[in-house]
Amino acid sequence: MTRQTFSPLAIRRSVLPSLWDLMALLIVVGAIVLVAYGARVTTVPLSTLDVTPLSLDPANLPVYALRTVLRMLLAIAFSLVFTFVYAAAAAKSRRAEMVLIPILDVLQSVPILGFLTFTVTFFLNLFPGSVLGAELASVFAIFTSQAWNMTFSMYQSMRNQPKDLEEATRSFHLSGWQRFWRLDVPFAMPGLVWNTMMSMSGGWFFVVASEAITVGDTTVTLPGIGSYVALAIKQQNIMAILYAVVAMLVVIILYDQFLFRPLVAWADKFRFETTASGMAPTSWMLDLFRRARVTHVLAAPIEWLARLVWNLRLPQWPRLGSRQAGIATARVIDGAWIALIAVGAAWAAYVSITYLRASIGWSEVATAVLYGLITLARVVVLMAIATLIWVPVGVWIGLRPKLAEKVQPLAQFLAAFPANIAFPVFVVLIVRFGLDANIWLSPLMILGTQWYILFNVIAGASAFPSDLKEAARSFHIRGWRWWFKVILPGIFPYYITGAITASGGSWNASIVAEIASWGDTRLSTPGLGSYIANATAAGDFPRVVLGIVVMCAFVTLFNRLVWRPLYAFGERRLRLG
Repeated sequence: MTRQTFSPLAIRRSVLPSLWDLMALLIVVGAIVLVAYGARVTTVPLSTLDVTPLSLDPANLPVYALRTVLRMLLAIAFSLVFTFVYAAAAAKSRRAEMVLIPILDVLQSVPILGFLTFTVTFFLNLFPGSVLGAELASVFAIFTSQAWNMTFSMYQSMRNQPKDLEEATRSFHLSGWQRFWRLDVPFAMPGLVWNTMMSMSGGWFFVVASEAITVGDTTVTLPGIGSYVALAIKQQNIMAILYAVVAMLVVIILYDQFLFRPLVAWADKFRFETTASGMAPTSWMLDLFRRARVTHVLAAPIEWLARLVWNLRLPQWPRLGSRQAGIATARVIDGAWIALIAVGAAWAAYVSITYLRASIGWSEVATAVLYGLITLARVVVLMAIATLIWVPVGVWIGLRPKLAEKVQPLAQFLAAFPANIAFPVFVVLIVRFGLDANIWLSPLMILGTQWYILFNVIAGASAFPSDLKEAARSFHIRGWRWWFKVILPGIFPYYITGAITASGGSWNASIVAEIASWGDTRLSTPGLGSYIANATAAGDFPRVVLGIVVMCAFVTLFNRLVWRPLYAFGERRLRLG
């Protein structure tokens, strides 16, 4: 038996912190300081916004950018909690799904101005005289541009799990709670991470409306990049807009390196396949935290709590009676549930009609429906163009992990690019060359939402099992056959998820795309988006409600008649495993 000895140098190296420890500690402390700063500035009186008005001095951009990012990260955290609860309820309960998915269709179709119209006053009254109320209103508005996409992504993943994995959970007698954390969340993680990136970018797209809030006589301007852009557009300051674009690019690169690239590299271990991945994504940030000992020390309590939650066995509802009696009882409950839904829908329709009839006539309803048809035509054409362009591009990127790493920050920046910044270019070109605003303002609707398709297709192609790719190569399946027999069926559920959110997002974007201004020059095109925007600016709440109801009806019917049948087809015929 040999005696193991340690040199003093080896002992010092094992005890003293390493360079990795120092770097990790600096990053953790820096994050804590930034969060503490964000908490401090939200507790100041609301009057300070008037005392220190917004300035276009580029020296203020770092602070503005920090406050915008903190709002967006807080909204992402709320969106993640909402996603886990809502998607799980919709995917696991057939009766809950009958209500929750249509509600989600409606929620994603409600424009951000619709939420702001009815929530700004609520949050300001909730915390009177404090900036916190305005901050919560802004965070809630950003949340409404992020949560629906993430929820649809997780719902799609939970509904398309391979059957052999489901059978394995039953074989191990996992409870519903354990199955959620051991199967549902890990299987959904690759797609959810990509959709979280898309949601973060979606928050940037609407950040102007969420920080420079004007609803009737109520105007609240919070310091941030969005309000900075709004002021620059109002003052026709081209240089300030360029400064804002550069600041956005820097911020996106930072949170790509410090947050999303580590998440993508970490989530790669949850890919469903029976062979090793060809090239796993990498992240210097993830490697740093894995090498630093201080990370393991700080994360130990969190890991202990996670294991406790992960292994928790919640009590199951007991099954009473025979199987035949259970079927009969289920039918009775289904009938009562459908009746309750019908009564609730009828009551909501009655309340809406009563409210609208008191203020506006049927001729106004016909006008709103006509504008809705015009916007619908724009959405359909733009969705078809975006699909033809971005599906092949997304497949090409997703099948190449190294390329995906390089394209990731660029795609995030393009997806985050607010349409408002493109307004000056479009307005000047339309006026200069006498172009038709009805046609050339339309691309602004898809400018930010087309990336939902790209990100979901990249996620689908990245999660496509390597063994199926190898099987296709072994059988020499190439060209169009490879597209229609291999990759398109594999990414179809992901594409449908992206298309649903892109379609709803395009309707949402019509609010800011059908009216474009640059200084005193203002262009407007007929459509439901401009109808709602004009009503909101005028504080005409009945017409705001009418516009939102009509938009929700169009989006819900389109989802029910087009996207949901395609979704069911993909779930039934194109499911892996």
